[in-house]
Amino acid sequence: MSHEAEGQNSISFDDFLKVDVRVGTIVATESFPEARRPAIKLWVDFGPDIGVKKTSAQITAHYTSHEILGRQVAAVVNFPPKQIGKFMSEILVLGFPDAKGEVVMIGPDRPVPNGGRLY
Repeated sequence: MSHEAEGQNSISFDDFLKVDVRVGTIVATESFPEARRPAIKLWVDFGPDIGVKKTSAQITAHYTSHEILGRQVAAVVNFPPKQIGKFMSEILVLGFPDAKGEVVMIGPDRPVPNGGRLY
């Protein structure tokens, strides 16, 4: 890749700050059988300032509803709500694809206070 091409993808630190990535704890889950692809509904507690926000995530290849309760995850909290079927998603839980393209959620490797902002 040329330096010119790399420059086209560069963002400023201010651009980075526009994306509000926070840590929260999954406090409730529910299966989402009506989703197009298998998914789990998640309610994530981001602490007293942000509160509990909900989303659905296509994470069933690696996770069950029961095993992720209490897990801390990273999520974008400042996207506008998005209607997914009859469910309103308020956040985007972040993850990386495994070798098969299935989602592996990301979160801190040690407990941290809910609501902490990524930096």
